Amino acid sequence: MRARSLNLILSLVFLLFFLLIAALGLFSVQRLGEFNRVSADVRDIWLPSTRLIGDLNNFTSDFRAAEGRYLLSSNHESDSARREIESLGQAVGQAQKGYESLHRSPTASALYVKFKKNWSAYLAVVDRVLQSYMAGQTAQAINLYRTDSQSAYDAASDALDSLARLNVDSAKVASYEADAAYQHSRTLIFLAMGIAALLIMAALFYVKRFISTPLRGLASGMHRLAGNDTNIEIRGTDRIDEIGEMARALSVFRTNAIELMLSQRSLSQQATMLEERLAEEQRLNQLQQDFVSMASHEFRTPLTVIDGQAQRLAKTSQGATSADIVERASKIRKAVLRMTTVMDKLLNSSRLVDGEAQLYFRPVELELRGVLDEVCQVHREIAPQANIHQDLGTRSLPVLGDAKLLFQMFGNLISNALKYSPDGSLIQVVAAIDGDQIMVAVRDRGVGIPKKDLAKIFDRYSRGSNVSGIVGTGVGLYLVKIVAELHGSKVSVESEEEKGSCFTVWLPLSPTAKSGRLSQSRLVPIEPGQG
Repeated sequence: MRARSLNLILSLVFLLFFLLIAALGLFSVQRLGEFNRVSADVRDIWLPSTRLIGDLNNFTSDFRAAEGRYLLSSNHESDSARREIESLGQAVGQAQKGYESLHRSPTASALYVKFKKNWSAYLAVVDRVLQSYMAGQTAQAINLYRTDSQSAYDAASDALDSLARLNVDSAKVASYEADAAYQHSRTLIFLAMGIAALLIMAALFYVKRFISTPLRGLASGMHRLAGNDTNIEIRGTDRIDEIGEMARALSVFRTNAIELMLSQRSLSQQATMLEERLAEEQRLNQLQQDFVSMASHEFRTPLTVIDGQAQRLAKTSQGATSADIVERASKIRKAVLRMTTVMDKLLNSSRLVDGEAQLYFRPVELELRGVLDEVCQVHREIAPQANIHQDLGTRSLPVLGDAKLLFQMFGNLISNALKYSPDGSLIQVVAAIDGDQIMVAVRDRGVGIPKKDLAKIFDRYSRGSNVSGIVGTGVGLYLVKIVAELHGSKVSVESEEEKGSCFTVWLPLSPTAKSGRLSQSRLVPIEPGQG
């Protein structure tokens, strides 16, 4: 199959445009020439004839009037009147010469000959009138003026009027012919323009349909391929011109792009997997480091206390009193309690973070005051420097909850308050009933939380940007949120840097308390160590 060239097709299209323009121009010139030929009669014959006949009519009328004025003039005015007659006679002669130089129809020529003959006869009578007047025969001159001169003038004037009417009628006919030629030429030119416009529109449609639109489609496909969009339809691959070659080349590019994208996607997935594994390894490593750091920090102090008290107890065992032994044993017990509390928190935190919170959630009706009392007392024993102030009111605080999880939730809030506050600063634990809910707030005077970190402070492994130098894993507040949600509660925070934070938990009252049928015997008291 022989290939076609777009260059040849476009050359033929533009050649067609040129031929159409040239043909339309030549046709328009031909029609304008025909119109000019028809209108030339009006311009070159009838308009000059009308003007000259009008001059003859005016001059002959003035000549007749001058003749009458001559007969009525006095002696000193006769010379002036005679000169006027001679001047008008010359004007009539010049107008006759001008008219005689024009092309005339046979009918117009016959009427003009008649006018010329009658005018010559009239001039002969005028000479007789003038001669009689100059001879002193005024009455005879006036009589000739009224009779023979008038008759001769009327005959010449009638012939001139007939000639004028013939000229006007002929001019109208020529004008109508010129107008008809103009209308005919305009119609033909418009028709030729319409045909040319149709041919041009057909050529433009061909160019747009078979050249411009396919090229734009290929360009759009190239842009979409450049944007990694391979879901494109390529048309024209079966064409035998340059557009077909471009379409087949684009099809090859699309195939290569698809293969390249698949390769890139595979590499990207592998890279993503490696990044995720690396991030997980880094996270686990960081958690391990944080755990070791926290465990060493939390265990070192109670172990030191146990060791010191045991040594003192061994040294003074011979002379020690019962009170001394009880005091040192109490301190050893507190240190052990601190260690067991830390281990319980680590174990419970691990279960909650691993998604097993629901398995260990055992809600019963209990008195929240006992949980809060115990958690505050434990933290006073763990941190002797702590200044924890309780304001739990006098009313009963009945809830339906899990004592261990509630103990851990409030323990985390108080532990954070102690950790991020200066030693000895005031920690307030406030509880009150508000409608069908119990509000518990833990307020500190510590470093606070930056405003930009408040929105994500309850997220897993999230910590404030201003506590990087303080040991922590970013799990404590996440566990607080989990426990609160298990109890159908919500937790909120208000904080300002360098001024402290206030965490508020809203726990629903127990169903029995809401119905007004709460009895103290049904409440489960919290014994020391149960949390």
